[in-house]
Amino acid sequence: MSDQDQLKALRVRIDSLDEKILELISERASCAQQVARAKLLSLPAGEKAVFYRPEREAWVLKHIMELNQGPLDNEEVARLFREIMSSCLALEQPLKVAYLGPEGTFTQAAALKHFGHAVISVPMTAIDEVFREVAAGAVNFGVVPVENSTEGAVNHTLDSFLEHDLVICGEVELRIHHHLLVGETTKTDRITRIYSHAQSLAQCRKWLDAHYPNVERVAVSSNADAAKRVKSEWNSAAIAGDMAASLYGLSKLAEKIEDRPDNSTRFLIIGNQEVPPTGDDKTSVIVSMRNKPGALHELLVPFHIAGIDLTRIETRPSRSGKWTYAFFIDFVGHHRDPLISDVLEKINQEAVALKVLGSYPKAVL
Repeated sequence: MSDQDQLKALRVRIDSLDEKILELISERASCAQQVARAKLLSLPAGEKAVFYRPEREAWVLKHIMELNQGPLDNEEVARLFREIMSSCLALEQPLKVAYLGPEGTFTQAAALKHFGHAVISVPMTAIDEVFREVAAGAVNFGVVPVENSTEGAVNHTLDSFLEHDLVICGEVELRIHHHLLVGETTKTDRITRIYSHAQSLAQCRKWLDAHYPNVERVAVSSNADAAKRVKSEWNSAAIAGDMAASLYGLSKLAEKIEDRPDNSTRFLIIGNQEVPPTGDDKTSVIVSMRNKPGALHELLVPFHIAGIDLTRIETRPSRSGKWTYAFFIDFVGHHRDPLISDVLEKINQEAVALKVLGSYPKAVL
């Protein structure tokens, strides 16, 4: 067989496979519609149907990754299935998801990574607004940043958990790549200011010191806002990501300028529904302890004795009084696990207050 004949045969085979894939996707979508009808028919009077199940979605993605034999890597395969699941879920009920806006932020990218592109994403101007929209039921879920691997905790998010009674339903980890962006009218040899969010400026501090040491750095509300400003200014640049560059039609003067190549941000999914155990979960709690010597040691000992893996601990001023503190703790496991339930009970006996923010599947993507 000639090379040309072989190429033609392969294209015929690909066309045949595409037709089969389309048929299977359509069949899956039809099943999703049947699931929606079954849920509505079995629902007791007055109750709302729950169409999105975080534990189910996490299991499906992990299962697909376990079955994958290549040549596409696990993450790429999971992304494809995430989009199929997102579109099928939209046939049952389109999800509304609030995120820290405006359009083009890393938080929106995290929302789309977790829920897929078939959701209705709603930008909010502040983290507290995301919490309020979810609490009011105006949206199904919210996405907020909680920590960055370079700059640490996002305190606005931690403080919002002190003020609102919402449940953490999931987490997303996003690799953060910052680019120096300019517009069509930018005079690149006469840049006098660089806009970005304060955290992004901090994450690119060394690069900026080396390349633009005398240029003014202006902190704005978001990277997307920075990109929007640059669009109409000839003497400025912005630090932002791929989504903002595409959305506002900017070009990259320099790519991947973050100081640490492994720079990542963790985001939390907030909602109003508890998530059942999946066998691969994390739990987040807030604990307020009495202000006395050894309070933190007293808090951590039960975790140590039980062999529970703590993945994060942060401290914030408590709302209950001057010089008192609340501890935000993440650990491996689900709060319904007997071992963890026992540990939380012991802590509750000594604490001023204990609040379980939620147990949720570990980030898959």
